[in-house]
Amino acid sequence: MGKPKFSRKKYVTPSHPWQEDRIKEENEFIKKYGLKNKREVWKAETRLRKYRGQARELLAKIDTGDAQSKKESDQLLMYLSTMNILPPKSTLDDVLALNTESILSRRLQTLTYLKGLANTPYQSRQLISHGHIAIGDRRVTVPGYLVTKDEEGEIGYTSDSPLNDTMHPARPKADFKSIPFKREETQRESSEETKEEKPKKEKSKEPPMEKPEKESTETPVEETKEKEAPIEKPDEAQTEDKQEPTEKVKQEQPSVEKTPKSTVEKPQKEEPAEPTKAPIKEPEIPSKTPKVEQPKEELSTKPEKKPTEESKKEEKPKKEKDEDKGGK
Repeated sequence: MGKPKFSRKKYVTPSHPWQEDRIKEENEFIKKYGLKNKREVWKAETRLRKYRGQARELLAKIDTGDAQSKKESDQLLMYLSTMNILPPKSTLDDVLALNTESILSRRLQTLTYLKGLANTPYQSRQLISHGHIAIGDRRVTVPGYLVTKDEEGEIGYTSDSPLNDTMHPARPKADFKSIPFKREETQRESSEETKEEKPKKEKSKEPPMEKPEKESTETPVEETKEKEAPIEKPDEAQTEDKQEPTEKVKQEQPSVEKTPKSTVEKPQKEEPAEPTKAPIKEPEIPSKTPKVEQPKEELSTKPEKKPTEESKKEEKPKKEKDEDKGGK
């Protein structure tokens, strides 16, 4: 039995300490119903587990025709209807369809908020624990007290509470209307539906977005071709400019007929591109070639043609004289 001072545990802890889905669900219940800790969620789950386990056993016994099982099933359904957890004339299959929210919604804390006696579920918990809430003439200071169907209409402030004054600042205003918890579920469902519709619309908009991408890819290709064309022209002009000074070097005395052509061609080629390097290279090439090559040709041509035969005749007597001197 245990000591009367320390009662038995009224809840069962989860089988596994870390389960992501379970932890998220418990945190949502705490925020939604203004609970103190997860222990209150576990109490509701153990109570629900008790009702559902009893319903499963009775469903298996009713098929055998046992009178006691029928009596117990009627008692279970009557108790759940008086607690307003199930409507009247319900069956055992309805018991199996219950969830933890059906138990949490029957707590005194949630009903005081839904009645409009508090601005938030957390404030309703504070008012109950401070002794401002009563059921009829009886003061209740337990936020987790399960209210029956008959007691639901008797919830209100205590007779000696200062909140009975309508001008009290902690009391909700006359226009205040509590938001039922069921509407929040519908809002979540609607928000989820809208999120699902948005990606569908985005997918439908994706094919028309492909066209401008193709156009954008084609345009740079055309621009590059247009840019490449004017780049080739100045190269040709520079090569021709370089070839002209080489021809001038070979021709020492340029003819009078060619000079006007050169003067005419230069301004035409200088217009499309402003050559900066060309005027620097032109004086370098003629400076080397005419000075070195021309005098060699003059020297080589003049002495080779005339003095070849005479030089041979003059060399023979010189050799003979040298031999004679050497013999003596």
